[in-house]
Amino acid sequence: MPEAEKLQGVHRFAVATASVTVLLLMAGALVTSNDAADSVPDWPLAYGRIIPPLVGGIRYEFAHRVFAATVTILTVILAVWLARRGAKTARRLGWTALLLVIAQALLGALRVLEGHPAVTATMHATLAQIFFVTVVSLALITSAWWHNASESLDDRGSPRLRPLTAITAAAIFVQLILGAGFRHGAFGILPHLIGFIVVTVLIIWTCRSVRKRFGQVRDLRRWGILLQTFLGTQVLLGIAAYGAVVQAMHSVQPSMSYVIVTVAHVLVGALTLASSVVLTLSCYRLIRPNAPVALRSAMETTRAGGARPESSRA
Repeated sequence: MPEAEKLQGVHRFAVATASVTVLLLMAGALVTSNDAADSVPDWPLAYGRIIPPLVGGIRYEFAHRVFAATVTILTVILAVWLARRGAKTARRLGWTALLLVIAQALLGALRVLEGHPAVTATMHATLAQIFFVTVVSLALITSAWWHNASESLDDRGSPRLRPLTAITAAAIFVQLILGAGFRHGAFGILPHLIGFIVVTVLIIWTCRSVRKRFGQVRDLRRWGILLQTFLGTQVLLGIAAYGAVVQAMHSVQPSMSYVIVTVAHVLVGALTLASSVVLTLSCYRLIRPNAPVALRSAMETTRAGGARPESSRA
């Protein structure tokens, strides 16, 4: 049985796991935006119960725990499934995802039991992004497209697109850390604003390079368009979120508009990172490494140089 057909079921399951993880990220953002992080003082139970009274901020915190438990179960199934059916890289990523979700649960427990929200909550949010892109990567490398695609593209531009996309994805990840740190009170907004400028330049540069060099390659063009779309959406949400934060300083409780805008800002940030990772992996899958290109270019130059004397002698 071809590898793509063998992994069809696990690919769909990985997509489902990534989708539920998006809901988990939303649930976590709702906890922070509604100032509900300290609504439940114990862990793993809630007020000594499996299901606590769902009032006030408790409902947000409990919903977050329910989604976290669901994602943990899905990740266990996914890791075991990949261990039985997946290729070596997929198996390793599956076990990595399982370790990440366990570490995430322990960090959540540490946040509840020990406090220190500026540190533990920022670490918790950061690890959530790493887990999310890991599951998204699993969904990509178990797809039929990944196994049917062939390395056939030469990148003769500068800088090379493969490292450029990787640097862009890394910068977006750092920007999300800076955003989480600001959101949880670890530091002010200035680092996040500086990161925004850096990320915007890199995304525009990357997507422009994709369009100019591989505009006819649908599998790269569509991810570049998606990344640009998320960037534009995130810029608008960032402006709205800043205005909502300023207004919230004078409010007793978070307003509905504040909650909606800030949660959307967190979610689109995660999707921006995911799309940049998918673009990076797609470039590494479709574009040949630099060395063979350089070697072929040298050989072509040598052959061309050797042909000219032949012509002159003729």
